[in-house]
Amino acid sequence: MDTATAEWTATSEEEPQRRPGRRLAAWCAGLLLVAVSAVVGCRAADTDGITPVPQLLAFLPWLLVPAGLALLLALLARWRPGMVWALLALGLLAWFIEPYGKTDDAGGPPVAEFQVLTSNVEFGRGTGSLVPEIRRHRPGIVFVEECDHGCRATLRREFVTVYPYRRAVAAEGSKGSVILSRFPLKGTGGVPGTMGMPGAVADVRGHEVRLQLAHPMPPLPGQVGVWRRELGRLRDAAAAVRTPLVLAGDFNSSQDHAAFRRILDTGLRDAARLAGHDRTPSWPARLTPAFGAQIDHVLVTRDFSASSARFLRLAGTDHRALLVDVTLHGSG
Repeated sequence: MDTATAEWTATSEEEPQRRPGRRLAAWCAGLLLVAVSAVVGCRAADTDGITPVPQLLAFLPWLLVPAGLALLLALLARWRPGMVWALLALGLLAWFIEPYGKTDDAGGPPVAEFQVLTSNVEFGRGTGSLVPEIRRHRPGIVFVEECDHGCRATLRREFVTVYPYRRAVAAEGSKGSVILSRFPLKGTGGVPGTMGMPGAVADVRGHEVRLQLAHPMPPLPGQVGVWRRELGRLRDAAAAVRTPLVLAGDFNSSQDHAAFRRILDTGLRDAARLAGHDRTPSWPARLTPAFGAQIDHVLVTRDFSASSARFLRLAGTDHRALLVDVTLHGSG
C-alpha cells in the first residue's frame, strides 16, 4: 500500500469517530439555544410568558453562561448556523442586561433627607437580626414583609417610642406586613393582594409623601396569573398617585419582568439604580452577591433623588434587606 492510500484510509477511519461527537455537541448546543431563546424572545416581545419563562427571567444576566456554552459547543461541532444563533442570543442578552428605567434629576431644592429600609423577614424568622439593623441605621421609614404576629409584637416592643407611627396588615406567616415611621402617618387604603400590602400618607417635615408596601405573590407555577394581576394593581396604584410616592418591598420581580417594567413606566425610579446598584442581587441571600436576582426594591417618584443603597445580610431570611438614602425635592 502506498503512502497516499494509507493516509486516505486513516482519515476515513477517524471521520466516523469524530462525527458522533460533533453531532452530540450540536444537539446540546441546540437544546441550550432553544431554552435561552425562549426567555430572550419573551424579553424582546415585552411579555413574561408562561412557566418556566417568568421564573427564568429573574436570572436573565446569568443566561450568558448557557449561551456562551452553546457557542463553544457549536464551534466544536463546526455548526455554523449554531454559531450565528449563539452570537445573536449573546448580543440580545447583552442589550437587555442594560438597566431599565429613567434616571433624570429630581430638580428643585432639597427639602428633606431620610433613609428607607425594606426587609422580607421570611415568616418572621429574620426579625431578630432586623432589630439591630434598625437600631444602627434609624431609617425614617421601614417596610417589613412577611411580618407575622410575633414579628409585629417584637417591633412594637423594641421601637414603640422611636417609631410611634405604624400601619400593618395583621396576619400569620407570609401574609403579615408592617410600615414603621418616625414621621406622622395617616392611614389609606392599601393594595389588595394575597399577602398584606398596607399603605399610608406620611407628613415628612410638612410635605405629604404617599407610602405603599409591595408584596405580590411570587410567580410560582400555577400562580403566574395571580402574580401578574397583583403587580398590575401596584402599577394602577402608582399611576393614580399625584403626590411624592415611596413604593417599597419584595416585588418578587426584577427589571427583566414586563409586569415590573410597567410599574416603572408610570414614572417611578428605582432608588438602587439611582445609587448605582441596578443589578445587585437581593435574593436568594445564601447565594448573593455571587448569584441571584434583585427582587427587593425601593421605587420613588421623580420628586426624590437617591445617594446610596446598601444590601444588608440578615440571619433567618432568604432576602437581603435594602437600605437607601433618599432626598425629597421641592417643586423648585
